[in-house]
Amino acid sequence: MNEREVADVLVIGSGAAGLCAALHLAKNQRVCVLSKTGLFSGSTYWAQGGIAAVLDHADSLQAHVEDTLVAGAGLCHVDTVEKVVAASAAAVRWLVDMGVAFSPAADGADAGVASPHLTREAGHRHRRIVHSDDATGRALSRSLAERVREARTIRVCEQQIAVDLVVQGDGLGRRCAGAYVLDLPSGRVRLWQARAVILATGGASKVYLYSTNPDGASGDGIAMAWRAGCRVANMEFNQFHPTCLFHPQARSLLLSEALRGEGAHLTLPDGTRFMHRFHPDAELAPRDVVARAIDHEMKRTGCDHLLLDISHKPAEFVRGHFPNIHRRCAALGLDMTREPLPVVPAAHYSCGGVWVDGNGQTDLRNLYAIGEVAFTGMHGACRLAGNSLSECLVYARLAAEDIARRIAAIPPPAQARDWDETRVTSSDEDVVIAHNWDELRRFMWDYVGIVRTDKRLRRARHRIDLLQREIQEFYSRYRVTRDLIELRNLAVVAERIIVAASERKESRGLHYSLDYPQPLPVAKDSLMTPPNFAGERNK
Repeated sequence: MNEREVADVLVIGSGAAGLCAALHLAKNQRVCVLSKTGLFSGSTYWAQGGIAAVLDHADSLQAHVEDTLVAGAGLCHVDTVEKVVAASAAAVRWLVDMGVAFSPAADGADAGVASPHLTREAGHRHRRIVHSDDATGRALSRSLAERVREARTIRVCEQQIAVDLVVQGDGLGRRCAGAYVLDLPSGRVRLWQARAVILATGGASKVYLYSTNPDGASGDGIAMAWRAGCRVANMEFNQFHPTCLFHPQARSLLLSEALRGEGAHLTLPDGTRFMHRFHPDAELAPRDVVARAIDHEMKRTGCDHLLLDISHKPAEFVRGHFPNIHRRCAALGLDMTREPLPVVPAAHYSCGGVWVDGNGQTDLRNLYAIGEVAFTGMHGACRLAGNSLSECLVYARLAAEDIARRIAAIPPPAQARDWDETRVTSSDEDVVIAHNWDELRRFMWDYVGIVRTDKRLRRARHRIDLLQREIQEFYSRYRVTRDLIELRNLAVVAERIIVAASERKESRGLHYSLDYPQPLPVAKDSLMTPPNFAGERNK
C-alpha cells in the first residue's frame, strides 16, 4: 500500500486565494496547502497593480459596480459583483491585520487602510486601486506566507503537483475525497484524502505562446474538475494584457496598467499616439480594447512591437511610483525615465473557469474552487483591473466559512485506491512532450488569440483533436512527470476554449471574431457540461 496523507481540508494551490482560505480555516481545522513549486511561484507574487476597493469618500460602491458591469460587456452576474464590491474594503482591512503594508497616501502617517495611496487603472472612473508600490503581489504573498507558516494547524507541502481528484460515491452522491499528488523530489504519486478540497490552482494563460504568467499557470484545476464531472463556463474569454515588455530576456515581464493610469502613452515606433482613434478614454480604455488596438496597429504597420512612454513624467516620480518595474527594466539596459519601452500584448488572465455557487462550491460535493480557477460571474466578458484580487479574497473567506459550517457533517472519506503504476514505464521519448507543448501553445496563439475567425477555430479544433489522442496514449503508457501532467491539462483547457469560442457567434468583450463583429442582443454564458456531470441536471 502506498503512503496515504490525511487532512480535514486540502488546499491545492498557494497563491492569495489558497493561503487566505487556509488562514480563515486554520482556527478549527487541520489544513494542508499543496504548492506546485514554492509559496512564491504562483501568479499572485508577480501581481504589480493592486486590489480594487472603495476606500475614498468621493467614490461609491455603486460606481465600482457600474464600472465592473461596463467592462464585463453584459455577462457579469450582478449579484456576484455587488457582493464582491461590498466586501472588498473589509478584505483589505483583513490584509492589513495580516501585516500587508500598502503604500500610504502622501499625507498618510503610515500604510494603514485608513490612508492608503489609491491609483487608477483602466476602466475605473475613480482612484480605487490599493497597492504596495508596483509590487503588490510580492507584499501580499510574503505576509500571507509568514502567517501560514506560523499557524500550527496549517501544513505546507511544496514541490507537489496534483494529478487528478479522488471521486467517491455514485449518482448525486458523488463527492470529492482528495487527490492523487505527484511528489516532485521523489517522483512518486501519493494519495491525499480530505473531507473537503479547495482548488486554488490559478488560471491557464500558459496555453498561449506569450503570457505574463509564471510557468505553473497550466489550467490544472480546471482540467481536473472537468475530468471529475464539474461544469466550466466562459472559457473563451481570455484576457490579454496590453503591455508586456518585448525583450528576449524578459518575455513575461508585465508593465502594470498603473503606468497608463499615471499618464503613460502608447505610441507607434515614430512616437505617434493612436489610442484616441479606438476609444474616448484612450490609454485608459478597458483592457480588451487596448489589446486589440495594439494588435491592430502591429498588423497594420508590420511592427513586432509598439511603445509605452512615461518618460515625459519627472524621473523622480517614475522611480517613486514604479520602483520594481524601473529596477527590472534597468537591469535589461532600459531606462524608462528617458526612453519608451517596447511592448506587446500577452495572455494574462482566464475570465472563465470552474462553475461555482455563491460560496465557491463546484458541482462535485465537497469540492470548492476559488481565485482564477473559478467562474463566479464576477468578470463577465472582460475583467476590470484590480478585481481579480478582490474576488479571490472575498471568495476565499466565503468558501472557508461554508466549509466550517458543513465539515462536522461530512464523514471521513473511505480509503481510496492507491495510484497504480504497474502497467507503465519511464519514458525515453520526452522530446514528444516538448514538441506537443510547443505546438499547442503556438496554434492557440495563432488561431485562438486576440482576433478569431471560424476558419482559424476549425484549424485549432483539428489540431487539438490530434494532440489529445497523442497525449492520452503517452499518458497511458508512461510514468507521470510534471511536464506530462501540465501538457495533459493544457490540452483539456485548450479544447474547452476552442469549443466555447466556436459556439459564440458574436463579438463580446475579450472574444472578438471577424466573422461576427457585432454582439448578439442577449448576452449568455457559455456553460459546458462534461459527460460525467456530477451535479443536478436542472441547475
